Amino acid sequence: MNDAADDPADDDLPLAGVKVLDLSRVLAGPWCAMVLGDFGADVLKIEHPERGDDTRDWGNRTGETTTTYFDSINRNKRSISLDLHSETGIAEVGRLVKNADILVQNFKFGGADRLGIGYEAMAAINPGLIYCSVSGYPPDGPEAARPGYDLLVQGEAGLMAINGEADQPPLKFGVAVVDLFTGQYAAQAVLAALYRRSRTGRGSHVALSLFDCGQNLLVYYGLDALHDGRDPPRWGNAHPSIVPYGVYETADGPLVVTVGNNAQFLRFCTEVIERPDIAADPRFRTNLDRGTHRAALIPEILRELRARPRAELRRRLDAAGIPGGEVLGVHEALTSERTRRAGGVVQETNAQGERFVLAPPYRIDGRRLQVRMMPPPLERV
Repeated sequence: MNDAADDPADDDLPLAGVKVLDLSRVLAGPWCAMVLGDFGADVLKIEHPERGDDTRDWGNRTGETTTTYFDSINRNKRSISLDLHSETGIAEVGRLVKNADILVQNFKFGGADRLGIGYEAMAAINPGLIYCSVSGYPPDGPEAARPGYDLLVQGEAGLMAINGEADQPPLKFGVAVVDLFTGQYAAQAVLAALYRRSRTGRGSHVALSLFDCGQNLLVYYGLDALHDGRDPPRWGNAHPSIVPYGVYETADGPLVVTVGNNAQFLRFCTEVIERPDIAADPRFRTNLDRGTHRAALIPEILRELRARPRAELRRRLDAAGIPGGEVLGVHEALTSERTRRAGGVVQETNAQGERFVLAPPYRIDGRRLQVRMMPPPLERV
């Protein structure tokens, strides 16, 4: 675990004293609650009394009731089991809500209301409650009752269409980006509502949908499509508007090269690949020019990069002040000296062996927030 002496005391964390009920499961909702826990909130996860969260059965087993998937989204939480289909379980939720600041849920459309734990019922018990609902599709639209899944929304929101190589079919992202961003957006909205409550005393019903959040991830690709009236091309590892910027093969492996402006391009040509003639070519003078004449420029750059070893190119890029780096495997990246120095991985030993979680990425007052609690066991009540 992280050394507590290197981190802020629990009572000095930004959300110290804030109480969160996490009634969500799988990914988007639990991610939101985990972010709040990372900032110091006391997060109590409510799980099914028999199976717990679905993700306790996904990934590699790390404990009697935990897995790598579950561990990745449930650090800094406590957990208890409640039967939400029983009067006793619902009554217990009501008791807990009285003293809660935030409730997070992602039941199917109408599910929370049918159980008696919807917003209106919970707000009647605690008017200052920040109630966060996560759904697949906009809750006020005709598809509100459709179940939402990350893969489905990646397809329908247009995200798959921008991912992958131009000559290959649309491709999903390597991780569930829609779920993850929805959880992050939800945490931001909850914090905004919490801040407003500090001024007004009013609670809020915060609602996020996977579809809305997924379409927000289109960013400049989305505006390009609307501006041009057609789908933008897929660029794979290249950048749609910055050239050269991507992953290129060298004599002994792939290298990331990010030439971000015209001054860097001049140095790249003269100091890295030793081709001042390319820099002097009017077709490549500005980034807009290079984008227009990409097909003529990239083969020349590839010819030079493939003739040189990656380590030499890294040294030249560094000397020229141009960002560049190697393409690492997941295990290689997580066990690298860079990650170790940053405190990016936390581990402990249990009966099953080594157990790992990724550390929160946030630094406050110069210190990275710690993993105060490993993902919780399922406490039965």
